[in-house]
Amino acid sequence: MDISRAEQRILHLLAQGGRIETERSENKKIETVSCFTRDGWLYPDFGIDLFRRLKRLKAIKSTDGDPYRISDKGLRLVRAQLNNR
Repeated sequence: MDISRAEQRILHLLAQGGRIETERSENKKIETVSCFTRDGWLYPDFGIDLFRRLKRLKAIKSTDGDPYRISDKGLRLVRAQLNNR
């Protein structure tokens, strides 16, 4: 299965130890999402649409209310990069 370049970048960040944090509204709907690298830096080109695509592909998952991390399927989808950048 092919995934877009933006999805590929986010999966690489998550595979290296990053996380996706969500903020929910009063009626439990996800309002905003933020992607953080393993060093704690905020990744700028990440939005709710990209989050929904990754979730629809089941490339990310959250357990027990923790931030979203890469899933086993996401690890299979991500392609190896020579320099991991």
